[in-house]
Amino acid sequence: MLFSTTLIPPLAVSLLHGDGEARHFSLTFAIAAVIGLALWWPMRRRETTIRTRDGFAIVALLWTAMSLLGAVPFMLVLNVSFADAVFESASGYTTTGATVLTGLDLMPRSILLYRQELQWLGGIGVIVLSVALLPMLGIGGMQLYRAEVPGPFKDERMTPRIARTARRLSELYVAFTAVCSLCYWLAGMDAFDAIAHGMATVATGGYSTHDASMAYFDSPLIETIAITFMLIGAINFSVHFLAWRMLRLHLYGQDTQTRAFLLTVAGLTIFVAGVLYVTNQYGGLLESLRYAAFQVVSVISTTGFATANFALWPLALPVLLIFSSFIGGCAGSTSGGLKVIRVVILARQAAVHVRRLIHPRSLNPVRIDGRLVPESIIDGIWGFFTVYVAVFAVLMVALMLDGVDQVTAFGAVSTSLNNLGPGLGDVAVTFAGMSALSTLLMAFSMLLGRLEIFTFLVLLTPAFWRR
Repeated sequence: MLFSTTLIPPLAVSLLHGDGEARHFSLTFAIAAVIGLALWWPMRRRETTIRTRDGFAIVALLWTAMSLLGAVPFMLVLNVSFADAVFESASGYTTTGATVLTGLDLMPRSILLYRQELQWLGGIGVIVLSVALLPMLGIGGMQLYRAEVPGPFKDERMTPRIARTARRLSELYVAFTAVCSLCYWLAGMDAFDAIAHGMATVATGGYSTHDASMAYFDSPLIETIAITFMLIGAINFSVHFLAWRMLRLHLYGQDTQTRAFLLTVAGLTIFVAGVLYVTNQYGGLLESLRYAAFQVVSVISTTGFATANFALWPLALPVLLIFSSFIGGCAGSTSGGLKVIRVVILARQAAVHVRRLIHPRSLNPVRIDGRLVPESIIDGIWGFFTVYVAVFAVLMVALMLDGVDQVTAFGAVSTSLNNLGPGLGDVAVTFAGMSALSTLLMAFSMLLGRLEIFTFLVLLTPAFWRR
């Protein structure tokens, strides 16, 4: 029922521009409202206690149902297949940004706004999921953020209830989107493009209203704004909340995860710019730095905007950038990937193991922000990493069994599971050439990556369904 209200803005745009698509959005509105009413009405007066097991089902079913329902306008307006429509919808809700569509510049503005809106709504959902729900479910060691504050082990909660947490984070999310859109408009975008790209940037989604993505504008100022807000979207929103609520911006520097993320971005940017300069890919050092900075931030934040096709860059740069998407952004952000905090803890645990090989009796516990990381959390992170690699391998083999070549299969699974957008090989720009089976498989892969894999896998175990 709430989803049906999100169709009002594209419906209004359709009526304003007279593109003839208002009837399709009205039909989708009616379908969503009727289904929601039919599900809610019989249970409207029942109250129940939500258990942890219910949380897994709610999260998995919500994202799946929204992806299926969100596909309806694509089938009605663009007359695309069911597989392509589900892919486009799932890509939006998971803030992946991969697409099967071409000719965006010629499409009705109503459907373009709808695509951007999917990503924006998905971004809010991701933040609430990662800050308020995943820590409670204990998925992949994310219970270390149970307190919902920058320091993983603070005793006080940011807000006492999930509802208040969701409201406060949503207010911050809306504020960032408004500022980003205003900056784009002042930098030269028209109002529609500014709002559309503001939605996609803060959501680290990557959908654009133009086939050329950010390269369409060819503006260093617009690219700088995009880099700034992609970084903002990739940082833990709990850190944003505390830093801006108390006007203590030094909290960004005190948070281990944020420091590691920004240092990684800086290091990768310098390296990629150096390779581009040495190989004469662009006109000079400044041009190399311009393209390197944008693509590094876009990929590691799993946004997926493009000012260049990095799959065509020289030497190992395409694979290096794809590997950086496995790191992703910070936990508690809209970014995908493994998350920076997991990578930091895995690296520190590996270093501890090496020291123990040299000094077997030494005690070298893993610490984050000066606090001890419990062994249970480290075990959870190692378990998540193991399953992540195993799922990646299974999905890649499945694509190759469907006739996809190795490079394309690697790029497709990487970009889908990490919620990135652009890949390698035949999916460097669009997924339009994939079969219906592979398209649906990658849509499922996006949901797996966005919901931290275990949310779906738990539902497949017999123990989950036993009383």
